Amino acid sequence: MTLAPVPDRPRILIAGGGYVGLYTAMRLLKKLRRGEATVTVVDPRSYMTYLPFLPEAAAGNVAPRNLVASLRGVLTGADVVTGHVVCVDQADKVAHVSTAAGDTLELPFDHLIVALGSVSRTFPIPGLAEHAIGMKSVEEAISLRNHVLAQLDRADSTTDQTVKRKALTFVFVGGGFAGVETIAEVEDMARDAARAYRNVRREDMRFILVEAAGRILPEMGADLGVWTMEKLQARGIEVYLETSMESCADQHVVLANGVETDACTIVWTAGVRPNPVLDQFGLPLGPRGHVDTLPTLQVRDFDHVWAAGDNAQVPDLAGEEGAWCPPNAQHAVRQAPVLADNVLAALRGRPVKEYRHKNLGAVAGLGLHKGVAILFNRIKLKGRSAWWFHRLYHGSRVPTLNRKIRVFVDWFLASLLKRDTVGLIELEHPREPFTEAATPPRSRT
Repeated sequence: MTLAPVPDRPRILIAGGGYVGLYTAMRLLKKLRRGEATVTVVDPRSYMTYLPFLPEAAAGNVAPRNLVASLRGVLTGADVVTGHVVCVDQADKVAHVSTAAGDTLELPFDHLIVALGSVSRTFPIPGLAEHAIGMKSVEEAISLRNHVLAQLDRADSTTDQTVKRKALTFVFVGGGFAGVETIAEVEDMARDAARAYRNVRREDMRFILVEAAGRILPEMGADLGVWTMEKLQARGIEVYLETSMESCADQHVVLANGVETDACTIVWTAGVRPNPVLDQFGLPLGPRGHVDTLPTLQVRDFDHVWAAGDNAQVPDLAGEEGAWCPPNAQHAVRQAPVLADNVLAALRGRPVKEYRHKNLGAVAGLGLHKGVAILFNRIKLKGRSAWWFHRLYHGSRVPTLNRKIRVFVDWFLASLLKRDTVGLIELEHPREPFTEAATPPRSRT
């Protein structure tokens, strides 16, 4: 089936509805003249997720529904297709899409924006696929929260010390922003939750952070990375640098430094890689699989294809020669308006502009009232002041006024009320009770 464009209108096809896809589409819809072009967004999810808040969602500080923005609700003037772009025929300018209904759709386009983002970078570690939890989606964040609280329930209800130790051992692999923020937020939540249990104390829990490099939070600089590690260690979190996980088969974690432990909770945040479907787009890719782009965000050798965000290697004109913009939300959000303006300029026969953006710094939340930040590469904040800046910055970047208000209301209520530590582990398999009740007695074994 072919979804034809409106007659006499060029189609701008956006593959991906994340930061770049959503913000680019919003700006295009705002600036396009009436009847000038149609905008089509294709994404397997019908919503955009604000990823920096996943650790806070895992800790229950932000409601999961407030981390997402409906693509159809925000992009009212665009065609939104829920599906996967499986391949692109660049010669005929047609994208082949597999829809959520299982149909195959052909989308002709005049301009293609590649904004597929990234996926978790994994390695062939025994047991990883079976037992680890990622942190790339709101579903994973909520699953982690429910899982951790279920382990506290399990530990409180057993007299077997081996079972209890395994339930209360939490291993996090990856010392970047995702890993550090997630372990800090989850430890904070578990510490609060333990007060409600008779047989579980914080001292019974074991939190382990594993990082293959020589320091954590490398974007923060050496001194703030060391300060953060010391603060985590002061909270009872074990931090192992220059260490990798060799196996987690049967939930038995083996580290390269000789440490071994049973753990019911293994969280994988060891980096990301570009979406592998890019191999089917017929575009030039860099050494790590990113789309090779010019400073104008045009794909090299393709004047009608554009890319930005995690799946693109964009030259960093504000950095050293040969440097690329890091794949983070800060650059993705700022690349989107430049990309949209350049697509409009190309449509109108005008010159395009290069993307140039100086690093504003970095912020990381380490639990309630705890954080670390570096602003404009020179102002360093620690503790409560950094935590406030982290919240103000990311709160301001959440798409739509509706979501901004909801997030700030969540935070305001959390400052007045006791933390909610209810885990809904049944959400993992919601139909099991009904299935059991509906099964005829003779069929039960």
